[in-house]
Amino acid sequence: MRPRTIDDFVGQAHLLAENKPLRQAIKDNKLHSMILWGPPGTGKTTLANIIGNAAHAKVETLSAVLSGVKEIRAIVEKAEFNQSQGLATLVFVDEVHRFNKAQQDAFLPHVESGLFTFIGATTENPSFEVNNALLSRARVYVLQSLTVTDICQIIEAAIQDHERGLAGSINFPQPLQMQLAEFADGDARTALNLLELIAELTPEGEVTEAILSEVLTNGVRRFDKGGEDFYNQISALHKSVRGSNPDAALYWFARMIDGGCDALYIARRVVRMASEDIGNADPRALEIALNAWQTQERLGSPEGELTIAQAICYLAVAPKSNAVYLAYKKVLQTIKQTGSLPVPLHLRNAPTKLMKNLDYGKQYRYAHDEEEGYAAGERYLPDAIATTQFYKPTSRGLEAKIKVKLERLAELDKKAR
Repeated sequence: MRPRTIDDFVGQAHLLAENKPLRQAIKDNKLHSMILWGPPGTGKTTLANIIGNAAHAKVETLSAVLSGVKEIRAIVEKAEFNQSQGLATLVFVDEVHRFNKAQQDAFLPHVESGLFTFIGATTENPSFEVNNALLSRARVYVLQSLTVTDICQIIEAAIQDHERGLAGSINFPQPLQMQLAEFADGDARTALNLLELIAELTPEGEVTEAILSEVLTNGVRRFDKGGEDFYNQISALHKSVRGSNPDAALYWFARMIDGGCDALYIARRVVRMASEDIGNADPRALEIALNAWQTQERLGSPEGELTIAQAICYLAVAPKSNAVYLAYKKVLQTIKQTGSLPVPLHLRNAPTKLMKNLDYGKQYRYAHDEEEGYAAGERYLPDAIATTQFYKPTSRGLEAKIKVKLERLAELDKKAR
C-alpha cells in the first residue's frame, strides 16, 4: 500500500499541499539534496521513492544500520555508471544518523560535484546527529506525526484497494477503524501491519471488538528512550512545573510513564526542579521530591509513581524562585574571572603560634556575642569582591521573609560602616 505518486501520499500538507515548495520542486523535477526528519511511519522512505520516480532517477537505497564505507563506494560506482548513461541518481540513506562522521563525510564530494542527489531519513534531530558539512548541503524538511484522520484515510484505502489491499475480504466497521487509528499513534506502518494481522485473524471477514482487542493488547505510545521525543517530553514536564501548570505537568509525566520511561529518571529530574525552580521560596519542595524518589525506589511501579505525581503537583503550585540557581551560576562565573582570591586574615583559623603572629583570625567577631546575633559591618568575602551580592531572594513564598531579613542586615551593615 506504499503510495506511488504525490497525489496518493497522505499527510504532511505543510510540505506537500498545492504550491508548497517541496511539492512544487517534485512537480518541476528540481531535485535537491535533503534531510527528511520525522517520527517513524510518517512517510520518509515513501517520499524519497516518489521524488526519485517523479524525476525518472535511479533510486539507490542504503540502510545506515547495515551499510558501511564499502557499500557507499559501491553506490558511488553505480552513480558514475548511471551518469555515463545519461541517467540521474538519487541516493536514499535510511536512518542516516546511525552513520559515523567518516561515513557521512564519504558522501560530501559526490553531493558537491552533483554526481547524485542525496536524501537522508532520520528520526533524530539532524542538528546533533548529522555532520554540519553534510547538513549545509541539504535542506531539512520536518515531517509530522500523522493525525488520526490521516491514519483512518490510510486504513480505508487499504480496505478498499483491489490491487494491493483487502478489498472484499473484511468488513471493518468505522468505529473500530477509529480505535485502530488512535492506537497507531501517528505511525502509518504500525496501522497497516496491525490491519494485516486483523485480516489474518478474521476468517469470517467480520472484524469484531474481540478481534481488535486481541490485536491491540499491550500497546504503548511511541517513546524513544534517549531520542528526540524523550528530551522534548522531559523538557515539557520541567517547563510545565516552572510555569505553575499542574495539569500539563501531570500530562507529560503520564505520557513518559505510558511510553515506558524509567520512573526513577523522572524522580531525579523532579529533585532538580525543586532546587532550580522553587528553591528557598518553599524549601519543603526539595524534601517532598526526595521523599517521592525514595518511595519509588522502595515500592517500584506502579505504586511509587503516584508519589512522584504528588511531588510534581506540589512543585507546580509552589511559589517559584530561581534565586539560588542564579546566585550559584554567578559565583562560579566570578571565580573564573577573579581566580584564587586569598581568604581574609580575620576569617582564617589560627591553631599555631606562627599563624597568630601572622594575624590569622585577628579581629574576628563572634556573631553569637553580638547584638541580634549579627556582627554588623563584618566582611566575609575576599577583599576584591567584598560588597558583591550573589543571592537576591524574590518576594515569593518563604523568600519574601528571607529578603526582608537580608535587607535588615544590610541596613545594619551600612550603619556600622
